[in-house]
Amino acid sequence: MARNKKEVPQINSSSTADIAFMLLIFFLITTSMDTDRGLARRLPQPTDPSQKQDDNIIVKERNVLQVRLNKDNQLMCTNEWIDIKQLKEKAKEFIANPNDEPNLPEKHVKNIPLLGGDCRITENHVISVQNDVGTSYQTYISVQNELVAAYNELRDELAKTKFGKKFKECSEAQQNAIKLFYPQKISEAEPRKYGGK
Repeated sequence: MARNKKEVPQINSSSTADIAFMLLIFFLITTSMDTDRGLARRLPQPTDPSQKQDDNIIVKERNVLQVRLNKDNQLMCTNEWIDIKQLKEKAKEFIANPNDEPNLPEKHVKNIPLLGGDCRITENHVISVQNDVGTSYQTYISVQNELVAAYNELRDELAKTKFGKKFKECSEAQQNAIKLFYPQKISEAEPRKYGGK
């Protein structure tokens, strides 16, 4: 006796593509992507081409804080190996020069009316950052964060002293006056090969 072959019922797959497409759209919309954040830097104003440029600008050695990173992510600050956690305090001392030390940036008088008129400031200071081509991105960002934190803390301290509030809570005019007192001057040199200690 011959057996009847049972037919396997077929699944209707006409809507499978539609379901897959809907799931794809759902996951694209609901998934958040990690985005890297850049460094907040303001470029200098463009120079007037009609004015003669002096390419031989001389900066006194005492006005420059040399910050160097090698390929092993070690940090040298003014010919001294330091930990990244020490950089903020070194930068604050350099920027403010509270005791008018002869080896730190020179102070000169600038009139800032909102801060009480004539102020002695270190306007000509520069923090020069140079890293090795092998320096890790994370270490580079950590150094930048410490330097920016030094400026932020100094500006906060001045804002609390002069206006009784944090820098971010000050009016735009007050913030501009504080920025004149502590201008952020971080210069980045082209990466080089430094090697280890």
